[in-house]
Amino acid sequence: MVKSMTGYGRKKAENDQREVTVEIKSVNHRYLDLNIKVPRIYSFLEEAVKSAVSSRVSRGKVDVFVSVFTKDGKDVKVTPNLELIREYVEALRQVRDTFGLADDISTMGVAQMPDALSIDKEEPDNEAVQQQVLEVVGQALEEYDAMRRAEGARLCQDIVQRAGRIGQLVDHVEERSPQTVEEYRKRISARMQELLGDTEIAEQRILAEAALFADKVSVTEEIVRLRSHLAQLNTMLSADTAVGRKLDFLVQEMNREANTIGSKANDYELAQTVVEIKAEIEKIREQIQNIE
Repeated sequence: MVKSMTGYGRKKAENDQREVTVEIKSVNHRYLDLNIKVPRIYSFLEEAVKSAVSSRVSRGKVDVFVSVFTKDGKDVKVTPNLELIREYVEALRQVRDTFGLADDISTMGVAQMPDALSIDKEEPDNEAVQQQVLEVVGQALEEYDAMRRAEGARLCQDIVQRAGRIGQLVDHVEERSPQTVEEYRKRISARMQELLGDTEIAEQRILAEAALFADKVSVTEEIVRLRSHLAQLNTMLSADTAVGRKLDFLVQEMNREANTIGSKANDYELAQTVVEIKAEIEKIREQIQNIE
């Protein structure tokens, strides 16, 4: 199913050790522009997350935010510096005895002395963290893809309707084109009769002029190609792969055929029909810019 390049997904999961949140959002872009943001201490996650996302997304400017919070200080280790504390206590007792001060040495007071306690952050278990983060990335991608599929379905519906309208307009061009030749023949016939009268020379000249005009304004090949492009468009919209770039190229070709028909349209009604065709093609082109 066609997917939009615009999407959003967010998931959070936690266990006894940590809480992980992954947020994915994207907008239109010609190519894949993938930006991964993870906490500096977990920078080792960047490549794994990038690989997981790029395997599911082929186009768009995609931002992925990963946050990891360790619970209850489980990654923090506090160690008393016993030798230094002993020195602090001895020094405080000397001050007490020398100046006759109260014996108010306390654990809290000693703990607040510089470097009495060492606080170290434990190294994370990289493998466990990566496994948990990638699980949450996968869940966020599911939500993100669901939104992109829903938006893609709306885009697809609109494009199909407009393609159908183009098909109707092309049918009208095909019906109207022979009539313009006949109308031109009648005008030439009337003019020749005014100049040459009802003669064999006039009749031959009329037939030659009409044939030349018919060849000049013939749009049969353009109609065939345009209908072929419309059929390809419908086929691509039902594909399971990313087709945005192919659709963009196909619409350019559709516009080229419409322009050629317009240049050959020596008729006001046909010219107006071509304008409508080009307007619908342009609207399809705008919608395709959102498709992956």
